[in-house]
Amino acid sequence: MKRLLFSGFVLSFVAVLPADSIAGENAATSNAAFALVIHGGAGVLSKKEMTPESESAYRAVLEQSLRAGYAVLKTNGTSTDAVVAAIQVMEDSPLFNAGRGAVLNSEGQVELDAAIMEGAGRKAGSVAAVKHLKNPIMTARLVMEKSPHVLLVGDGAEKFAKEQGIELVPQDYFITEARVKQLEQILREKQSQNKPRSDLPKRPGTDRFGTVGAVALDRQGNLAAGTSTGGLAGKLPGRVGDSPIIGAGTYANNATCAVSATGHGEFFIRSVVAYDIASLMDYKRLTVAEAAKEVVRKKLVAFGGEGGVIAIDGKGHIALPFNSEGMYRGYVREDGKPAVFIYEE
Repeated sequence: MKRLLFSGFVLSFVAVLPADSIAGENAATSNAAFALVIHGGAGVLSKKEMTPESESAYRAVLEQSLRAGYAVLKTNGTSTDAVVAAIQVMEDSPLFNAGRGAVLNSEGQVELDAAIMEGAGRKAGSVAAVKHLKNPIMTARLVMEKSPHVLLVGDGAEKFAKEQGIELVPQDYFITEARVKQLEQILREKQSQNKPRSDLPKRPGTDRFGTVGAVALDRQGNLAAGTSTGGLAGKLPGRVGDSPIIGAGTYANNATCAVSATGHGEFFIRSVVAYDIASLMDYKRLTVAEAAKEVVRKKLVAFGGEGGVIAIDGKGHIALPFNSEGMYRGYVREDGKPAVFIYEE
């Protein structure tokens, strides 16, 4: 592992897992019938902190997510259906920073963001800064399919969701004891450093990058991408990251690829990470693995951004690069055997 210093903080730099480095995947998956790739965020517990019990729990939910999406694709379901099914599993788990168990903002509230995009026609829908949507990815899809808009935020998004028959849940549903303790620690650090509430102390990736996401290719050859997150722990109320921003944290185009990102959202927004990967494939004719590696391992690192992406192209080639200590991730293909990874494996 190499360690690079940017603007006063140290960035861990680990190997990427492009498709062509995973047991010959690049050759084996050409013209794949269907495939699903997921991530549970680049904010992983360090190897020192990861107990066998914790690792088993994370792997179990990731596998459950893959199986949910696989069940859709196997029965000729759409890539959009598969992405939503996979993400809902992770939104419902308190292990990840999305839905139940999401991080708290500086006032102790959960504010959630989500987006989905289809590669066919490039239709997209997003919600941001919502507080009562159990599964934000479902409402993001409704914004895409049932409204003339791409992004709805806050109260307006929740009013729309209710009109569409989505049941709202109280804040208590999302809040866990672990997240309360996490926020208390952040606020204590701010106070000890005499920092204003708006100035976040540097935190471990587990506090920041637990975003979840999925990308899929279905039997019809259509791509889709989706992302859901609680954002940064201790963030200012109303802060929105890259996840619901089309082209930054989420993007899909049948002509190139589908991408879902996880990391420090401000860097991903300013770098337009997801669209940049697609553009490198379009304009420079790079493979999905080459493009994703170029953006995550080179461009983001040079800019000081930490995180990773999952990506898939129209032939089923996949890429899972990251520049943090690890990234919860996995994929499944026609054989139905889920492959799950956490660190450099």
